[in-house]
Amino acid sequence: MRQMNALKLVALAALGVLLSACSNGAIPPAPGPTPTPAPTPPSKTVVWAAPQYFADNTPLVASRDLKGFEIYIKQDSSFGPADNPVATASPLVNRYNLSNISFPLSKGVTYYVSLRAVTKEGVKSDFSPAAPFSLP
Repeated sequence: MRQMNALKLVALAALGVLLSACSNGAIPPAPGPTPTPAPTPPSKTVVWAAPQYFADNTPLVASRDLKGFEIYIKQDSSFGPADNPVATASPLVNRYNLSNISFPLSKGVTYYVSLRAVTKEGVKSDFSPAAPFSLP
């Protein structure tokens, strides 16, 4: 029964996929004649909140109930069953650096990212709302 309810992971439907520019951790140079190297452009990272409940309000513990998350990227915002994930993430993480995907993304092109939670039984949630992003 819980496996059927996993298809509708409530919290994942409200997942708020966020894209954030991560700092490269550089320390500003000290004043003086030392030339400043060109800054590294920020990377794009998708950040999410793991679901907390199944559709029947049964508590969901990501480390116990989830196999992980699937990450989908394409150039339009409509995701469906025919789409294949470009990456997966452990149920213990809530972020993924998009520069780690296996195919290169073009700079200046608008892409969309969406996620799905996958239970240990292999049942997938609905797609999260698509979030647009582009690389600088």
